[in-house]
Amino acid sequence: MILFCLGCTERVNHHELRIRLQEQLKYSHTEENWFVPMKVALQNLSPEQVSWKGGTQNHSIGELVSHLIFWNEMYLKTLNGEDVSDFEMKNDSTFMVYSARDWNDVMNKLDSIQIEFGQWIENVSQEDLEEEAVDILTMTSHNAYHTGQIIYIRKQNGWWNRK
Repeated sequence: MILFCLGCTERVNHHELRIRLQEQLKYSHTEENWFVPMKVALQNLSPEQVSWKGGTQNHSIGELVSHLIFWNEMYLKTLNGEDVSDFEMKNDSTFMVYSARDWNDVMNKLDSIQIEFGQWIENVSQEDLEEEAVDILTMTSHNAYHTGQIIYIRKQNGWWNRK
C-alpha cells in the first residue's frame, strides 16, 4: 500500500512540474503575478523610447529585447536538438539595435519564441522536462530580470503609467 501511494505521489509531482514550469513561463511572458511580465512592460512604446539610451553606456529597451530574443531562441533551438555551433555566443553581441520599422517584427518574434517554449513544455517527455527544469526556470528568471530593467527605464523617463 505504501509503495502504491508513493507511486501516486511521484506521478502527481511529475504533473506538478509541468504545470509549474508553464506557469513560470506565462508569468515572465504574459500573465502578471508577482511581477510585470515582459509583454506588459513592452506595451505602447514609441520607436524613440525603444532606442533611448540617455547618453550612457546602458542598454536601450530595444537592445534588451534583442538580448532576450537571442538567448531564448538559442536555448529553444538547443532543446529542439538544433545545431547552434555556428552562432557567435558572445554576450555583448546579443544587444542589437533595431530600426523603428523592424520593431513590430521583433515583438512578434519574442512572442513566438515564448509560445514555442510553452509548446515544448507541454509536449516534451517527462524525462526531458525534468532534465531541463532548472534551466527553464533560470531562463524565466533571466527574462524577469531584464523586464525589470525595461520597467526601470520606463519609470526613469516617465513612460510608465499603470492606470
